[in-house]
Amino acid sequence: MSASKRLLYIANHRVFWTSIWRRKVTTWSPVGAAFNAKPLRRLDETVHFLPSQGLFGVPELNSPAGFEVATKKALKDTQELLDKVCSSPPGVVTVESFDQLSDGLCKVADLADFVKVAHPDPSFRDAAEKTCIEIGTVVEKLNTNVDLCRSLKNLLDEKKVLDQLDPETRKVAELFMFDFEISGIHLDEKQRKEAVKLHVQLLDLSNKFLMGSHLPNRIAKSAIPEHIHRHFATEGSYVQIGGLHAESSDDLVREIAYRIFLYPNADMMDCLDDLLKCRNKLAKLVGYESYAHRALQGTMAKTPGNMLPSLSTELMPWDPPYFSGVLRAERYNIEPSLYSPFFSLGSCMEGLNNLFTQLYGVSLNSEHPSAGEVWNEDVHKLDCHFTIRGGRQCQESGQYQLPVVVLMLSLPHPTKSAPTLLTPGMMENLFHEMGHAMHSMLGRTRYQHITGTRCSTDFAEVPSILMEFFAADYRVVNQFARHYQTGQPLPQNMVTRLCESKKVCGAADTQLQIFYSALDQIYHGEPQNRSTTDILKDTQQKFYGLPYIPNTAWQLRFGHLIGYGAKYYSYLMSRAVASMVWKQCFVKDPLNRDMGERYRREMLAHGGGKEPMLMVEGMLQRRPSIDDFVEALVSDLNPDFETFIMDSTS
Repeated sequence: MSASKRLLYIANHRVFWTSIWRRKVTTWSPVGAAFNAKPLRRLDETVHFLPSQGLFGVPELNSPAGFEVATKKALKDTQELLDKVCSSPPGVVTVESFDQLSDGLCKVADLADFVKVAHPDPSFRDAAEKTCIEIGTVVEKLNTNVDLCRSLKNLLDEKKVLDQLDPETRKVAELFMFDFEISGIHLDEKQRKEAVKLHVQLLDLSNKFLMGSHLPNRIAKSAIPEHIHRHFATEGSYVQIGGLHAESSDDLVREIAYRIFLYPNADMMDCLDDLLKCRNKLAKLVGYESYAHRALQGTMAKTPGNMLPSLSTELMPWDPPYFSGVLRAERYNIEPSLYSPFFSLGSCMEGLNNLFTQLYGVSLNSEHPSAGEVWNEDVHKLDCHFTIRGGRQCQESGQYQLPVVVLMLSLPHPTKSAPTLLTPGMMENLFHEMGHAMHSMLGRTRYQHITGTRCSTDFAEVPSILMEFFAADYRVVNQFARHYQTGQPLPQNMVTRLCESKKVCGAADTQLQIFYSALDQIYHGEPQNRSTTDILKDTQQKFYGLPYIPNTAWQLRFGHLIGYGAKYYSYLMSRAVASMVWKQCFVKDPLNRDMGERYRREMLAHGGGKEPMLMVEGMLQRRPSIDDFVEALVSDLNPDFETFIMDSTS
C-alpha cells in the first residue's frame, strides 16, 4: 500500500506516534512497531503552525462550514457535466462523463456519510448530515432526469457504438441504466412523480423504523422481581430494557429481557407494514414481480429461491447465546485474557502486512497525516469500513485516482505497561474488515461507480469472510502472534482450541441465519393478508427449531430489513463462496503467491464491473451448483477430530 496515503483509523489510535514500547521484543516491522507505539493525544506541536490541509486532504473541510463549500462546488461541477453528457454524441465519453458525475457527488457524500457518525465535533456531524441530505436529494432528481437518461439510452440503443465498448464500460453503462429504471424513469410523468413520492416515503419510513428498532422498552418495577432490577437501567418507577441480555447467566433475566424487549409496539408494527407495502408498490410500479425480485437483480442469487428445512431442540429462544458461550468456555478454555498478550495491535498489523506481501506483493506503510487531515480526539467507533473515495481512471488528467478507505474498530486503550491488546474476536474482526478494505484498495476498475465493494451485496462479503479463514489458520497466525513481552509464539494447540470452539452450536447459528433470510424473503415477496407477526410465527416454525414466544415481535428489532431488505441471505451465500475458495485454493498453502495473484485478478480487481458468479467461476475454475453452496456451509461445521485429539494428548 505504499503508492498512496491510506488513512487507517482504528479506535483511539491515530497514525502518528512517538516512542516504541520498551520490551524484549525488538523485531517488529515498521508497521508493527508503529501500531504498538504510544498514541499521542494531540498532533505534534509543529503541525499546529502549518496551514490546515482539510479532513482527508479536502482543502474545504478545515471547518464545518467547509461542507457547504464542498457541496456547492460538487453541485456546480455536476451541472457542468450534466450539460456535457446531454449534448455529447453517444460513445465511451458518455459513460466516462456519467462516472465523473457520480464520482464528484460520491466523494463528498461518502466522506460526509463517514464524518456524520465518526467525528467528535457535533458541528462537523451536523454539517455532514446536511450535506448527505442535500446530495441525496440531487441524486434522486438525477435518477429521474429524462434528458440524462435519454443520453444513456441512445448509447445502449445504438448497436454499432455499443459493440465498440469494452466489457467494463458496457457493464457500467448498463448499471447506470438500471439505476434509472428502478427509479421509474421509463414511466410516464404521472407515474414518475408517484415513484419519487414512494422513494421519499421509503426514506422516512426507513429512518423511523431504524430509530425505533433500537429504542428500549420499559416496564414498571413492580411487574418484575426486585432482585433482578440491578441488571437493567432504571427511570423513576420503571425499568428500561434495551437489549436481550443474552449473555446473562440468570435464566430469569434472559427470559424477562426477551419478553419485554421484543414486546409488540403498535406504532412500529404500523411502520413496518407501511414500509413493506411501500417497497412492494414501488417494485411493481417499475415493473418487478415483487421487491425481492427488484433487490436481487444483478446478484449471484438472481431471483428469490427456496430455503432450507429446520431442526428441532428443547431450548427456549433466549438460551442459545448463553449456553453456547458456556460450552465454548468449559470445553475449550478460550478465556480471552489468555490470548490477548499474543495479539497486540502491532503484531496483528504486522501479520496483515506479511500476508498481503506474500499473497499480492503489496505492503502497508504508515504515514504521518498533514495538518488538519484528521482529528486527534478520542472517537467512539463502530466495526465497519467506509469508502471515502473510489478508484477510477481520470480521463481529465490521465492519472489513476487512488482509493481512500477508512477502517474503524472498537478497540481497548493501551496502558502504561502494554500496547493495545486484542481479544481473539477483535483480531478476527480486524482481518474481516481489512478484507473489505483490500477489496477497495486492490481494485483497479476504470470507473468508480463499480470500484471495490460497490458490487452485488451477496458478493461484497466474500473477501472479508475469506480473511476470517486466514485468521484461523495456524500457518498464518504463527507468523505474527507472539507475546508482546517475551516474544514467545502462540502455541498451536491454543489456535486449534479457538478454531474448534467456533463450531459449538454452529448448526443452530446457521439455522438461525436461514430463518432470518427466509423471513426477509417472505416479507418482500408477494403481499400476504396477515400480520408480520403471523408471518414470523409460521416462518419460525418452518425454518427454526425454537418456539415462537406469544406477545413478542422480534421483527420490530430486525434493523437489517432497512439496509439489507430482501438481501439478508447475502451473508450465507458469501460465506459459502469464501469457504469454497479457501478449501479449493488456499487450504493447502495459505501463502501461495500464485493463488493470491489469481484471487486478486479474478475476484478483487473487478469490483462490480463483472457478473459476480463469473468472478467465482474464474477463481474456482468451475461454476458451483446450489448443492455446492449447501455443502460448503455444512462442511464448515464438521469438527476436526484429528487436531482435537492431538490437542488433548499434548
